[in-house]
Amino acid sequence: MAEDSPTPPLFAALYDPVTAVAERTVLRPHREYLVRNLTGRVLDLGAGTGAMFPYFSKSEAASLHAIEPDPYMRKQAESKASELDLEIDIGDASAESLPYGDDQFDTVVASMVFCTITDVEAALAEVHRVLKPGGEFRFLEHVHADGWRATVQNVLAPLWRRIAGGCHLNRQTVSQFTANPGFDILEIKRLDVGMTPVWPFVRGRLRKRE
Repeated sequence: MAEDSPTPPLFAALYDPVTAVAERTVLRPHREYLVRNLTGRVLDLGAGTGAMFPYFSKSEAASLHAIEPDPYMRKQAESKASELDLEIDIGDASAESLPYGDDQFDTVVASMVFCTITDVEAALAEVHRVLKPGGEFRFLEHVHADGWRATVQNVLAPLWRRIAGGCHLNRQTVSQFTANPGFDILEIKRLDVGMTPVWPFVRGRLRKRE
């Protein structure tokens, strides 16, 4: 998940317990959205501790791949895949430099990872490169809020980035996605879920132009 620098071991160890309730309740339907009618070759971009793995295990995807640059989170993801008996290739790579050829994947999935990526534009260019023409980029991300919540995010952002694995609270992530000329917008939906300062979320689907 973390791209700026490796997360502290304690952060990686606490991530699943801290997010467990949210994963079972608020986030579940949106993760299910990401795997809906999923087929073909799929890449999980920044797998973290493997939060998407239980959903991939129920999908019809023919070939699953993931990258996770943080060694502590990657180890947990590998353990989760083993527990689920999920056949998934998990690599050590950054989103800005994917170890795959052009036009390799039918779908790239990103769930709460672009907040930690150092160079969003470079990562999005890599997503576009490895997707097949007509392939989908599906995402679930928390983004910059408005009103008083935006002020809270801006104030907390420097400290949050240091203690939360490089997470940027106040990124305009989705506007960067939709401005990319290589994609058509299939769906964008703002989700008034989460808790300040991690609020709101946006989910969506983009399709690589053929």
